[in-house]
Amino acid sequence: MNDTGNSGAGPRRPRQIEAAWALTLAAVATEALIWVLGVFVVAPTGLDELTEHTGRSGAITQLTLSAGVLAVFLACWLAVAARMRAGRGWARVVLTVAAALFLVFRASGLGTDGIDPAWWAVANALPDLLAAAAVVPMYLPGARAHFPSRARRAA
Repeated sequence: MNDTGNSGAGPRRPRQIEAAWALTLAAVATEALIWVLGVFVVAPTGLDELTEHTGRSGAITQLTLSAGVLAVFLACWLAVAARMRAGRGWARVVLTVAAALFLVFRASGLGTDGIDPAWWAVANALPDLLAAAAVVPMYLPGARAHFPSRARRAA
């Protein structure tokens, strides 16, 4: 195996694809970290707020459900990113649309409504910015050959 995870017989992935993969991994890890910080660390914590409204048992139930949904979302995100890394054009399109939606959500203020202090709002935006940054290298000239067009596949 070479340093990109391919066997020595296959072609190496373009650096741009590996950069997109690394940025996606960073976005996923940051999303998970932001969730943990928001629930347990940054005051007022999500746990404290939910406990105040639904009691301790209700808060734990809601946070467990939230963690499960987040885990499924992140797993799907990684699965699609892995398909992009393998050269699937559809996965590149899905990641592009998702990143655009993340940015629209963030830019519209829906993702930062009532977040205080300001540094926490910036931290919450970081996964969205990383996801958007991951799209850029997927469309650079060196990466285009990694996604075969239908015409080239049919030939």
